[in-house]
Amino acid sequence: MTATAERDAVSLGAAKPTLSPDLIVQANAGAPANELSYQEAIREALREEMVRDPAIFLMGEDIAKHGGAFGVTRTLFDQFGPQRVINTPISENSIIGAGTGAALVGMRPVMEIMFVDFSGLAMDQICTQAAKLRFMTGGQAKVPWVLRMPQGGGAGKSIAAQHSQSLEVWFAHIPGLKVVLPSTPYDAKGLMKAAIRDDNPVIFLEQKFLYAFRGLVPDEDYVVPLERCDIKRQGKDVTVIASGLMVWYAMLAARIVEPEGIDVEVVDVCTVSPLDRATIGRSARKTGRVVVVAEACRSYGPTGEWAITAMEEAFEYLRAPIVRVTGRDTPIPFADSIEKGVWPETDDVVDAIRSVMAW
Repeated sequence: MTATAERDAVSLGAAKPTLSPDLIVQANAGAPANELSYQEAIREALREEMVRDPAIFLMGEDIAKHGGAFGVTRTLFDQFGPQRVINTPISENSIIGAGTGAALVGMRPVMEIMFVDFSGLAMDQICTQAAKLRFMTGGQAKVPWVLRMPQGGGAGKSIAAQHSQSLEVWFAHIPGLKVVLPSTPYDAKGLMKAAIRDDNPVIFLEQKFLYAFRGLVPDEDYVVPLERCDIKRQGKDVTVIASGLMVWYAMLAARIVEPEGIDVEVVDVCTVSPLDRATIGRSARKTGRVVVVAEACRSYGPTGEWAITAMEEAFEYLRAPIVRVTGRDTPIPFADSIEKGVWPETDDVVDAIRSVMAW
């Protein structure tokens, strides 16, 4: 993998340090590349896959000329027309039901629900129908669809309690679903291509604050495998496991503690399910110290799964208790000043790193 995944320097609010462009380097040295935003990288993946395979079509609320809630599908309607970029009624269960039916007869729909919070209206179609059909038919039926949903918040982007949750564990708990949460434009494009080509239903989650992040994305056709974590930074002293926007905070924290002689390894759980236990285990055995960081609530959240995986895979190597850094167990408030107290901050990750190093 490679390309410098970067964003224009943007302040994340008074309590959040600026994320600099060179925090994450993924590199395919010398490969021709364009600088794209996270949003543009997803759009490019959709466009290239639709050109490649006429069975792929898009459906969702306001995705045609409007381009969807965050403009990801903008311009695709002009290129592919109303037969392949389809506006739907405001009926999430109908979107997933129609997409599942289309997938069963050989199409490859990519659906959009405006916010992951609204997926509760379609959980029967997602979790009871689409996730189970391949198993129930002994592999005779395939459900090759992708469901795109923005999630999370930060810096006033959350739109309060009903539009800002981080719900990857809802779907990761269901056998038969694959769950993806990219952190960089490079990963967003490569994982979207892999998701579209997969014969199973894939939940593709997009942290909405990342849409503006910019990075180099290769011109060449490439995929990022769905079943792997990615080592975003090599280190020897402590492993930080994170996903989505929290990967950037982990990388910034690693830079902050580097002058103290602390060498941090950052593991990006870009595919939440199936979980790459082997990579987590290798990193935990290598460093002997683990910090897990997620935007989602602490209780029954992804950090619990990552922590127990590290313990099961590397218990005898651990030199300190595993430390969790998470969002608070609360609905997301609307006021920016209060919302900022809900999400983990870079300082929280730094404190966690120092605490495990103190053992």
